[in-house]
Amino acid sequence: MHFITAGDTAAGPIGQGTWYLGENLSTARQECDALRAGIEAGMTLIDTAEMYGDGAAEELVGRAVQGYGRETLYLVSKVYPFHASRRDIFRSCENSLRRMKTDYLDLYLLHWRGQTPFAETVECMEELCREGRIRAWGVSNLDTADMRELFSVPGGGHCAADQVLYHLGSRGIEFDLLPLLRERDIPVMAYCPLAQAGRLRRGLLEAPAVRDTARAHGVSPAQILLAFLCAQPGVIPIPRASRRAHTLENAGAANIRLSADELAALDAAFPAPRRRTPLEIV
Repeated sequence: MHFITAGDTAAGPIGQGTWYLGENLSTARQECDALRAGIEAGMTLIDTAEMYGDGAAEELVGRAVQGYGRETLYLVSKVYPFHASRRDIFRSCENSLRRMKTDYLDLYLLHWRGQTPFAETVECMEELCREGRIRAWGVSNLDTADMRELFSVPGGGHCAADQVLYHLGSRGIEFDLLPLLRERDIPVMAYCPLAQAGRLRRGLLEAPAVRDTARAHGVSPAQILLAFLCAQPGVIPIPRASRRAHTLENAGAANIRLSADELAALDAAFPAPRRRTPLEIV
């Protein structure tokens, strides 16, 4: 379960998110520099969406990737659910390509479920693949029942990813969604892997299990959160960073190898639920 570039190289184990980036002209250069630092550190998967800043994040990505071989990058964007119909999806895709200054996307995701039937969206996604505008398609914010329904429509089994909220303090997907996706060999893109700097789970970064593990490795608590996700098969976290130093800190988490005892301590501090819980969405 890997994201493979057009150059037949696996994208790095940690990607880059862009939610809220590109919205402020005064920080655009700094954010562009942060994305480029990530690419140079091996974070070649960059995730964005037409929703983010009404296309501003896509434009930022378009500037950041100039000068890099396109086949070395793995670029992902997402379509609004109300643009996921035959009437609108092709125009939305073209607009995303134009803003990102590229002629294809490696992966195009349905941002969340809307009113358009899965069958219609999948048919359009498959058409975009045949046209070469996208190399693969997937979904975001779809839970287990949604995924089973998706698999039931013609071409639905071609889904290449599900992007969902997942971090040490939010492990609901481990009960049934993650096992289903692993059965299908479908990778998970974990957004908000740092729980928005801990805001989504009180006490996460300050927890003794997290801090003790970070101290043992000489790294930050945030890096331990990323290392925990990297240790989960078929999962790639996509943290957002607006500064070069933060990006490089994120990239460094890919080199952390947590022991079985450390993983057990983290699991005990923030256990996965023993029953099904609703998918968290932010």
